Amino acid sequence: MNHRGVEFTVAKTAIPGVWQWQFRIGDETKTGKTETKIDLLAIRRVQLRIDRELKAIGQDGVNRPG
Repeated sequence: MNHRGVEFTVAKTAIPGVWQWQFRIGDETKTGKTETKIDLLAIRRVQLRIDRELKAIGQDGVNRPG
């Protein structure tokens, strides 16, 4: 999947309701788990995490004058 130009994956784990995710920004790979029974919520949580990471490095997708 892709969010704001960042490729990411979300996959079920062997534990019901637990999803494992991964994405890469630059040379840094972020991984983690989220707990929810709803697959779309797991995806949205990863998208929000990507948004936070992009904002932290100043690439939040907002066109700034400059």
